[in-house]
Amino acid sequence: MNLLEDSWLPFLLKNGEVKYRPPSAMADPDVINLALPRADFQGAAYQFLIGLLQTAIPPKTHDDWLDLLMEPPSVDALDKAFAPFSSAFELDGDGPRFMQDIDLLEDVKNATVSGLLIDAPGANGIKNNTDFFVKRGRVEVMCDACAAIALYIMQINAPAGGAGIRVGLRGGGPLTTLVMPESSDASLWERLWLNVITQKETIQKGQQWSTPHPEEPSLFFWMANTRVSDKKGTEVLPEDTHPLHAYWSMPRRFRLLFEEADECPCDICGRKTQRVVRELRAKKQGANYDGPWLHPLTPYRRDPKKPNELPLSSKGQPGGLGYRHWSGFVLNDEDNSGAIAAVVLKSYIEKQVVVRDARRFDSDIPELLREARLWVFGYDMDKMKPRGWYSVEMPLVEIPPGQQERLRVWVQQLTDLSRNIAWMVRTQVKNAWFSRPSDAKGDMSAIDNQFYDVTQPEFFKALSALQQVLQQDSPPPHIPSDISERWYFALKREAMRVFEELALSGAQENMDLERATAAHRQLQSFLGGKSKGSKVVSDFIQQGDFDPSARAKRNAASAASTTGDA
Repeated sequence: MNLLEDSWLPFLLKNGEVKYRPPSAMADPDVINLALPRADFQGAAYQFLIGLLQTAIPPKTHDDWLDLLMEPPSVDALDKAFAPFSSAFELDGDGPRFMQDIDLLEDVKNATVSGLLIDAPGANGIKNNTDFFVKRGRVEVMCDACAAIALYIMQINAPAGGAGIRVGLRGGGPLTTLVMPESSDASLWERLWLNVITQKETIQKGQQWSTPHPEEPSLFFWMANTRVSDKKGTEVLPEDTHPLHAYWSMPRRFRLLFEEADECPCDICGRKTQRVVRELRAKKQGANYDGPWLHPLTPYRRDPKKPNELPLSSKGQPGGLGYRHWSGFVLNDEDNSGAIAAVVLKSYIEKQVVVRDARRFDSDIPELLREARLWVFGYDMDKMKPRGWYSVEMPLVEIPPGQQERLRVWVQQLTDLSRNIAWMVRTQVKNAWFSRPSDAKGDMSAIDNQFYDVTQPEFFKALSALQQVLQQDSPPPHIPSDISERWYFALKREAMRVFEELALSGAQENMDLERATAAHRQLQSFLGGKSKGSKVVSDFIQQGDFDPSARAKRNAASAASTTGDA
């Protein structure tokens, strides 16, 4: 199967149909999305297609990028653009194979194809019978299409696997951040092209741009002799590769073993095919990535106090992803918090400027970038063990030139307040539950997560309001009082509600009312900025220049007038 020529990807059409077509179908205006059978496959297919576009038709400038946003290529034109790379995307055959070792690996034992799935139990889990939740034997056969995307996922996300088993270019379990159109019926072309960057933006320190070519061994490692890492000095650094290699990294050595089948159903997608994969060969000591890699689709973080240390990709964490992570994904802050937004997010900000300027002369240019969303996805890994898969969407806002740092500071103030209040809610719930809360064992993060979940809608309302303020000719130096006050009272209201739901709603015989009442009082005092340790609350109130008691008096007066007691 050739991954550029054959119909192997499921595309979702406007009428709700799903059709399998070649990658060039992404240019069909009737195609609005992909329809892969697994969430991780969906995210990987997006990255695969973005990598194809980045390789075959990389825009030189943002103006070139805008031209193709306005007038997408036809399916035929995209086929012609992909055609020169066909030899690098053969999945089977006697020559080089897509993301597979050029060596036949006949000196290793065959393994099951489920080894391509990050969430499949490892050899030790099967040997020790510890595969309690992720069971063995779920996937014993894959069609060639599912095997292709599973292979791609493993190569671009390869987790830790033991001595000699190399980790992916981004480290194990990296998060991916993509820019998505706000409209649910936007074309797939728009969804993908929003995440294509200019040639200059792909270049990392020490690299030089050259026209991509399928025989270029520093771009597609599988087209040349294997880069083995069994000795020191064989590390793969950014300056050793083509700028686009980050999209096609290959840390693992695999050979898929194809076999003919008679209408055999795939254990993943259920389709019956004539060609399947049941086994593969895998060998250690593949490409060993090292150095300051920055994948264009992944956010990173570094310690500002240790500038010589390598940046680390942002990872999925227990408790999920939400608004408290938004700033680190979107707003670059390398000097203070150490957050490094993905190149694709930095490019998005530049594209906003280009589109805004272009609309002055041509009102037909779509305001596509004014309303967009951030799609964040990836595995939460504990070394080689997956704890979960996260996929969330959050709003993006149009950031005026020169106002990114001010927005970052404001967002930091909002999230610092919510983080401290979440901590206090958890602390007082524990105080209500336990006579010796400091000795209480177990993971209490669910309390924090509940608080973050219920306050998330209000955060994005505040973010939208801040966007409006920053679009003024002379925005104020501080968060406007009305926005600060609304955010403070939203947090206070939900903090009390979460506490009361968890600490006061149980059976009376299981509750220590004296303990719960004391915890309730402590929480109220903290939220009012009047207790020891509540300086973050009192500082926020002071900086916001609002009087919490004034609102309480207004509410009381309004209630009195409604009931006729005034």
